Amino acid sequence: MEKISIVVPCYYEEKSLPFFYEKINEVTKKMNNVEFEIIFVNDGSNDNTLNIMKDYANLDTRVKYISLSRNFGKESALYAGLENSTGDYIAVMDADLQDPPELLEQMYNSLINEDYDCIATRRVDRKGEPPIRSFFARCFYKLINKISNTDIVDGARDFRLMKRKMVEAILQMKEYNRFSKGIFGWVGFNTKWIAYENIERVAGETKWSFWKLFKYSIEGIVAFSTSPLLISSFIGIIFFIISFIMICFIIVRTLIVGDPVAGWPSLVCIIFFVGGIQLFCTGILGQYLAKAYIETKNRPIYIIKESNIFKSKDRINTYEKDNTNIK
Repeated sequence: MEKISIVVPCYYEEKSLPFFYEKINEVTKKMNNVEFEIIFVNDGSNDNTLNIMKDYANLDTRVKYISLSRNFGKESALYAGLENSTGDYIAVMDADLQDPPELLEQMYNSLINEDYDCIATRRVDRKGEPPIRSFFARCFYKLINKISNTDIVDGARDFRLMKRKMVEAILQMKEYNRFSKGIFGWVGFNTKWIAYENIERVAGETKWSFWKLFKYSIEGIVAFSTSPLLISSFIGIIFFIISFIMICFIIVRTLIVGDPVAGWPSLVCIIFFVGGIQLFCTGILGQYLAKAYIETKNRPIYIIKESNIFKSKDRINTYEKDNTNIK
């Protein structure tokens, strides 16, 4: 019997987990021709999220949990779940039910009956989101698709069902600074998209503030495009040409009209403007240097504090051999 592993990253999801577990049970009962493994990853939550996971694990042998030593971020939690999954097919979804579990059966049928390696989902609208956030999200997708060779679909969710060979390819990408939407697109493989209308959280509040989303978008741009470096170079060339023209203009005007001191307020404004452009370009360079610096440290993507998953794993991992849970 084939097996599906469902990876669920969780960060302060104590209110959502009961609804999610009830819903996923309804779906798995209908799909009785498939074996299931549900992997909850606690990403450093300090509420009752971990205890709820443990309760489910005690009641249901399909439930596995991984608790990270601190909040490493959703990308690291997602990687931890993928790396510790054992299924022939691996699904990724959120616990807030914005990723409808009832689509899982349709996704599985498409995966086994059609020539696809991944069935992914995307939202056709952003109902319930603040208009400003929706506007900047659309701008981000347009921008990154223009400056990057990686295809990132507008409205794409992390909710997807993948074959094991695609997951193994994703696990080979061990960079510390992770942007999963870009990684999913970069590894390739045949992907079918299923569209659905946006669904609001079943409980609790989103932890993704506008500032966090902005930083996440910067992560994606830096991780999958070097175009900003090229843009900063073009800006430098343009301002060099402008400054040369201005110098020629000032020399000619001084020789004809005189009074070289006039216009110093505008000159000061120009100096501040050019200085700002220089700092902006330096900041772009700094982002790439910072990412490279962090990658060279070779720090673990995540650290496991406790888990029940190792007892049931068929394969022996490197960190099990070394008697450590650091990965």
